Amino acid sequence: MKQNQPRLEIGMLLYPGLTLLDLIGPQTVFSWFSNIHLVWKTRDLIFSDTRIGIQPTSTFEDCPRELDILFAPGGFGQQKIMTDTEVLAFLADRAPRSKYVTSVCSGSLLLGAAGLLKGYKATSHWSAREGLRAFGAEPVDARVVVDRNRITGGGVTAGIDFGLVVLAKLRGDDAAKLTQLAMEYDPEPPFNVGTPKTAGPAIVEQAMSFMAAEMEKHAG
Repeated sequence: MKQNQPRLEIGMLLYPGLTLLDLIGPQTVFSWFSNIHLVWKTRDLIFSDTRIGIQPTSTFEDCPRELDILFAPGGFGQQKIMTDTEVLAFLADRAPRSKYVTSVCSGSLLLGAAGLLKGYKATSHWSAREGLRAFGAEPVDARVVVDRNRITGGGVTAGIDFGLVVLAKLRGDDAAKLTQLAMEYDPEPPFNVGTPKTAGPAIVEQAMSFMAAEMEKHAG
């Protein structure tokens, strides 16, 4: 691992109703090596989809123009900003000057809505992945998808895998390995139901009903 490298400049989009783990997983991975800008329209406190408060540190106006990583998380509040001209303009403006344009979970749909995934392979939460086709992207069933300088992660917990992949590209494998060990990231899930392929139809149906209800609640 090279010493004394400049800190990475990372812009991480915030918005009301985002899924906190989409943000915090990669933010934790990046934090030792980065200046992280939590970006929203204002610096007013916003709340995640589980009502945890997050304080933005930058606005769209004062976020650095050139970034190493531009990042969008997913969440039940996402539908409200899929056509938000300020949000889409921010993403479209920063993307050409960012080394990597990235997302976790359904944040990839936000990138798509900003015109940033046309002709790229990408992934998303399993329930939203096929929606990428509407934006000219090619959906891929994978934990992390790298296509040129677009890097997208799957649903929620994939954010840690995503973060380690991106960190390795920008600061080398040793930095990513050190971070993984420091986080004690050695998952052993108690149930083998982490994807629709292993969960089975009954649990998938229940999960879809639950998420639809949550989406409706946040749309109100």
